[in-house]
Amino acid sequence: MYKIYIVEDEMDLARVLKTYLEKDGYQVTTFENGEAVMPHIDDQVHIWLLDIMLTGEINGFDIIKKIREKNQTPVIFLSARNQEIDRIMGLEMGSDDYITKPFSPREVVLRVSKLIQRVYNTVDAEIITHSNYSINTLKRLAYDQDQMIDLTSKEMDLLITLVQNINQAFTREQLLNLIWGDNYFCSDRVVDDLVKRLRKKMARLEIETIYGYGYRLK
Repeated sequence: MYKIYIVEDEMDLARVLKTYLEKDGYQVTTFENGEAVMPHIDDQVHIWLLDIMLTGEINGFDIIKKIREKNQTPVIFLSARNQEIDRIMGLEMGSDDYITKPFSPREVVLRVSKLIQRVYNTVDAEIITHSNYSINTLKRLAYDQDQMIDLTSKEMDLLITLVQNINQAFTREQLLNLIWGDNYFCSDRVVDDLVKRLRKKMARLEIETIYGYGYRLK
C-alpha cells in the first residue's frame, strides 16, 4: 500500500483529501503544520502533499528542503497562490507537481495516481549507457562510474526521455507535456531551467539547444 503524507493547515480540506485518497486504497496521514511534521521527515513515504503557506514558522518550501536533504521522494505542492515564481521556486527545489487552489479532490487523486505510476510502476527494466553514464530506467538511478548522481524526479524524467530518444528533437512544449503532463499550465521556462540543472549535474551529456525550438540529445 502506498503511503502519503499531507501537510495542510486547512483541516477540512485535509480531511476531504484523506477520504478521497483512502477510497483509492492509499494509506494517508495528515499534519496541520510544519512543526508537527518535522519529526517525521525520515519516515518511509511514497508521496508528500505540501501546502506552501502554512500557519507557524515552517512553510512548504522549508519542508521540501528538509526532505531533499534526505531523499528524492515525490512531492506535490498545494497552493492558493497561482504565481509563476512560486511554481518556478517549487520546481527548482525539487517538487514534482504544483496544484493551485481551489481544486477538485478527484484531480488531486488523479495527479497522485499518475505520479505513483510513473515513479514506482515502471515495468521494463533497462540499463542505458551514454557518455559513460549508466542509467537504470527501472530503478530510476543514474551513475557516473560507481558514483550515484543525485537527480530529482523531474530531472530523471528528462534524462530518460532524452536517452531513449537519441538525436530526436523535442520542442519545449513537447517536453513540458511529457514531463509535467497535459494539464500542467506553466511557462516553458521551466523546461529551460530543468535542462540547465541536468547539464550541470551531468556535464558530459551533449544536450543541444535548438534555438527557437527546443532540445535534443546527441
